Amino acid sequence: MEKGQLQYEEIRRKRLEENKKKLEDLNLTHLLHSLRNASSKPTHAKKGKPRPRPVRGNEANVEVRRSSRVANLPSPDYTGANVYYGRGTRTRRSYKRKSLLSDKVMSGAVKIATEFQSSLDPEFPSFVKPFLQSHGSWLGLPREFCESHLPKDDATITLIDQTEDEYQTRYLARNKGFGAGWKDFSIAHELVDGDALVFQLIKATMFEVYIIRSSESSK
Repeated sequence: MEKGQLQYEEIRRKRLEENKKKLEDLNLTHLLHSLRNASSKPTHAKKGKPRPRPVRGNEANVEVRRSSRVANLPSPDYTGANVYYGRGTRTRRSYKRKSLLSDKVMSGAVKIATEFQSSLDPEFPSFVKPFLQSHGSWLGLPREFCESHLPKDDATITLIDQTEDEYQTRYLARNKGFGAGWKDFSIAHELVDGDALVFQLIKATMFEVYIIRSSESSK
């Protein structure tokens, strides 16, 4: 390997280690902040369940008095055993609650990713991408970023993760996103709905990728 290439690799590794340290510090800061907020919240005593009214004597076995008009009809069933409530359905409120929880987790990861991105060297362009369940095999990229920094034609892009492992993915210029190869990256890194990724372009066809886990941001 030529001297110039060796120097470049040394600089790149040094920058990668610095960025990893920034991300670790940022995650720790958010974790400590969350712990402080949790400890400052007042705790409320749990309300005891009301005690059932005791049944006196043979009250439970006393037959209810009925009029002569309905005396010959079967006794009514008050246990609810024969009541049909129809198919169980999820209410709109349950979907809304699930959506709000997902948005909360997502916003936490994106917030950390955005703060981390702002600390990166502006000489190398970067962007934040929230990961959704639909991004398993295809990842659309910001149009403006693609038009300003990525090849005008289809190209093979190298993705370098935080452990310096490299993955090849196919960039489709017309569709502005990663196709073949992206699925391998997402599976290898066990990306889930709510994670956030920071892409930093260090060469014309090479990204360093930093992953902020939703599980870590929600702690």
